[in-house]
Amino acid sequence: MAYRYDNLKLEKGMYSEAGRSFTQTLEREDPSGAYKGTALEGMDAYQRQLKRFDIKVKGAGSDVVEKFFHTTQSAVLFPEYVARSVRQGMEEANLLPHIAATVTKFNGADYRSITSVPDEEQKQLRYVEEGAAIPQTKIKTQENLVRLHKRGRMLVASYEAIRYQKLDLFSVTLRQIGAHINRMHLEDAIDVLLHGDGNGNPAEVFQASAGTGGQKKALKYEDLVDFWAKFDPYEMNTLLVSGDVMLQMLKLPEFQNPLTGLNFQGTGKLATPLGATLLRTSALESGTVVGLDKRYALEMVQGSDVLVEYDKLIDRQLERAAITSVSGFAKLFADAAKVLSL
Repeated sequence: MAYRYDNLKLEKGMYSEAGRSFTQTLEREDPSGAYKGTALEGMDAYQRQLKRFDIKVKGAGSDVVEKFFHTTQSAVLFPEYVARSVRQGMEEANLLPHIAATVTKFNGADYRSITSVPDEEQKQLRYVEEGAAIPQTKIKTQENLVRLHKRGRMLVASYEAIRYQKLDLFSVTLRQIGAHINRMHLEDAIDVLLHGDGNGNPAEVFQASAGTGGQKKALKYEDLVDFWAKFDPYEMNTLLVSGDVMLQMLKLPEFQNPLTGLNFQGTGKLATPLGATLLRTSALESGTVVGLDKRYALEMVQGSDVLVEYDKLIDRQLERAAITSVSGFAKLFADAAKVLSL
């Protein structure tokens, strides 16, 4: 049986099609649906091209970087390999899906989100008499635009320096680049949660109870309970904490019950006594707790996925190539995120 992927013509112009990624362009020319019931089922169009040129990118038997450049067509696959490795690093230990209510794909420079700020009367669904007007909840666009930030790293390496390096080893460096880019996006998200997106919606800050005898403030279980109670009608289902606060939480008596300890020791995942998902990050200042209702607090605006300067990687065999990702964040409901400061 003849497969289309074997004679597909690859060219670098496939990276620059408007509204399509390289993989989407490959899928259009070589649909994965045509391979159902065959040995190639489960592979996407890019993975089939790797098989075509016998390029192994991971595992103990991975090839060297030079394998991509044996032909002009196989060289076209190299930028996508870089992008996928970087994307994998961004997805490892990624906290953004745990704090963003929604992700908006946006192709442009200026983005304006929407908001609804109902008062107490509008939040109540009152009985409507026959023929009476139905109460309204107004939704409007935000006054100020959401700022999208380009985050990235410059990949600097000569072809001669890495041509004989195993792709599996080279992927480790690319994944680290992805982790750094994602850390920058997380810092942007936390900044919006704390200070707002420029539309007068910073998070309300509450102070923990003072320590005794002039000592430094220490986190108490009562502080968490009081903090939890501030979220009505929202639900505090996620807690972002700094490293020092995480240590204090683990030492609270309420965390010493057998079920909590068994789950933490067995899986490394910790649920607080208040039922919120606990996320530790060094992107927060010490002594800071950010509580939020993950369903309503934050919108992630993705201007672009991982972009790689494909011309330099194909024609000039590395040298210097920028790896970037563009994202921004908008505050949806200001009261859905609050800060506890020690």
